[in-house]
Amino acid sequence: MTVGDKIPLLGMTLSELKAVARELGMPDFAARQMADWLYKKRVFSIEEMTNLSAQNRKLLGERYVVGCSAPADMQRSADGTVKYLYRTAAGGYVETVYIPDGDRATLCVSSQVGCRMGCHFCMTGKQGFQGNLTAADILNQLYSLPERDQLTNVVFMGQGEPLDNLDQVLRATEILTSDEGYAWSPRRITVSTVGVRKGLERFLNESECHLAVSLHNPFPGQRGRLMPAEHGFGIERIVELLRGYDFSRQRRLSFEYTMFEGVNDSVAHAKGLLKLLHGLDCRINLIRFHAVPGVDLKGTPEEQMVGFRDYLTRHGLFTTIRASRGQDIFAACGLLSTAKQQGIEF
Repeated sequence: MTVGDKIPLLGMTLSELKAVARELGMPDFAARQMADWLYKKRVFSIEEMTNLSAQNRKLLGERYVVGCSAPADMQRSADGTVKYLYRTAAGGYVETVYIPDGDRATLCVSSQVGCRMGCHFCMTGKQGFQGNLTAADILNQLYSLPERDQLTNVVFMGQGEPLDNLDQVLRATEILTSDEGYAWSPRRITVSTVGVRKGLERFLNESECHLAVSLHNPFPGQRGRLMPAEHGFGIERIVELLRGYDFSRQRRLSFEYTMFEGVNDSVAHAKGLLKLLHGLDCRINLIRFHAVPGVDLKGTPEEQMVGFRDYLTRHGLFTTIRASRGQDIFAACGLLSTAKQQGIEF
């Protein structure tokens, strides 16, 4: 993806930066210098890469650009959550949510403009799909974040299905975790998915980042009415695949479960979860549903959510209720959308 008529360096791995150096007749060690300026020092222009010679900076600047861009807009919630709007290199928009919480600060990043999964209860799904983000677009959500230095965790739970854009997501997580990049532990990163078979297998084999699976109902027929992706790769097959991997040491496995009154919050559903996930080393995160325009669902009352959580925990399935953040600025789970910026009505 070009920025104007120039190619962004942001999002390039060390091997790709070496190729750039060779192309321009620069020594190989210049690639590590560029990586250091990009991922350690966060420069905004090639001219700031002062340990490259003036001639090499000139050559680099003729074809390349750092490729970062500041947020186009921001909204701050009463609870301290901040939602940022970023413009992508291709001209689309995505939302990113910064969530401070005591000594933790989590960034919820997007991987696509819109989403093609079409989950019934999700604003992003209502928006439809407008395109994949590049690794540069993904990383820019961190790179240009005003609170970048406070971040402790990143979750791919924003707009889009990460495993539907896996090449770019893996490239971004490689840069986040490599020594020449951000040098983060994979345990600081969680990737969420509804379940895309080929993408899930690749992710499990090629990444050590944590995995979160959007479950929302243990019964395939009922899940399919909420999530069309069930018809392509069902939850029972997803769980069967996951049983072949070790989640006790290298990574954490969790299941996301948005609770809808009278839809998936009964004792029968709790028993269905226990049966489906029996013997799997995992946890359940219960999520409050936030009303979406045109969606005839209601959130489960708090007292009932607590009872559902306690029932699962008593029966050996560790379960938590996720704190709801940023609802007043439409930054909570399921509420992200850039349909307005894309000129889309629904």
